[in-house]
Amino acid sequence: MEQKMEMWLQKANVLIEALPYIQRFHGKTIVVKYGGSAMVDHELKKSVIRDVALLKLVGFRPIIVHGGGKEITKWVNKVGLETNFVNGLRVTDKPTMEVAEMVLNKINKGLVSMMEKTGLKAVGISGKDGTILRVDKKLSGGRDIGYVGEIKEVNTQLLNTLLDNDFIPVICPIGSDDNYHSFNINADDAACAIATAVKASKLAFLTDIEGVYRDPLDRTSLISELTIPEAEEFLKSGNVGGGMLPKLQNCIDAIRAGVSRVHILDGRIEHCLLLEFFTDKGIGTAIIGENEERYYTGNQ
Repeated sequence: MEQKMEMWLQKANVLIEALPYIQRFHGKTIVVKYGGSAMVDHELKKSVIRDVALLKLVGFRPIIVHGGGKEITKWVNKVGLETNFVNGLRVTDKPTMEVAEMVLNKINKGLVSMMEKTGLKAVGISGKDGTILRVDKKLSGGRDIGYVGEIKEVNTQLLNTLLDNDFIPVICPIGSDDNYHSFNINADDAACAIATAVKASKLAFLTDIEGVYRDPLDRTSLISELTIPEAEEFLKSGNVGGGMLPKLQNCIDAIRAGVSRVHILDGRIEHCLLLEFFTDKGIGTAIIGENEERYYTGNQ
């Protein structure tokens, strides 16, 4: 009986620890960029959807932005098209764009179905709907890489209508130019632009890494929180490489544009959103504005 009581008390303590975070962000909009292994592994997928359900039920207003690069590559190869990248960006000719749009919409509706199974009201849309994402053609080092878009404007009217009517928008990163042609958009860029436009309190990136490390070779050097000056200094240090460079820069840009906190999380960890949002230390790295309160004051 004593062991059971200890277990129940631990559960109660978890709920008490979550209380101030629930109070602080009740009614606030958050954006989750959903990608990496959490989109491929079925059990992780269910974990993320359950996290989003709980966030919604305690008063958060979530928006999901998802990618689908691995799935696009698989289908591009299946139909016999060639996959090429320039500076990490997929060269997207018209046939590739058609495949990308088809695949992203398939992923989108799959996520909506999973959410609705948990009792959530979700609507799957692309950045073309309601002209949410307006783009110009993006060049890579001056080279034309086809139908790849750079966001120039975010129209929040449809998003606000959905949020105000208790729906969760699930958005795939396809936008349109002034001539209404479809363009593929980097999902991280889309999430940042949308979070900025809706004045989100939180933006979370689900990735395949634990967060930002002071020393990439030392897995014990995870940084729990970074202010903008600290993040910029860290970028200059040369200790950031690979895909983390643009992601960290995206985080800084989002904070400067008005997002309160940006989180980089390991989507391979079950319930990573809850562990990051509702515990004092969290499990990933949070980038915060200069005037934002630090939640974790222990040694980092």
